[in-house]
Amino acid sequence: MKRVFHLRLPLLKKSFFAINLFGFIFARRELTPVELNHERIHTAQQRELLYVGFYLWYVIEWGILFLIYRNMLQAYHHIRFEREAYRHQADMNYLSNRRHYRYS
Repeated sequence: MKRVFHLRLPLLKKSFFAINLFGFIFARRELTPVELNHERIHTAQQRELLYVGFYLWYVIEWGILFLIYRNMLQAYHHIRFEREAYRHQADMNYLSNRRHYRYS
């Protein structure tokens, strides 16, 4: 079952075209299979950490990385959840072979 909603996202920068909130994907446009897989990887991560744990970890890690890099986008790209999603987004079988709690 697809849970992708297409709508305007005024709060997001133009470089970001989708956001995954509690397993619901909100996108500015139709997502490619690779982009959709990226978001589904985030859904798996969120489920593992019972959603709230994911968001707490994500925000805290981003804050620490921002202090290190002094750059919002660079901090975003170094978040462990994003690194895993970007690294495996082109592997359409990744979710069926993914090991739990391996955010790398």
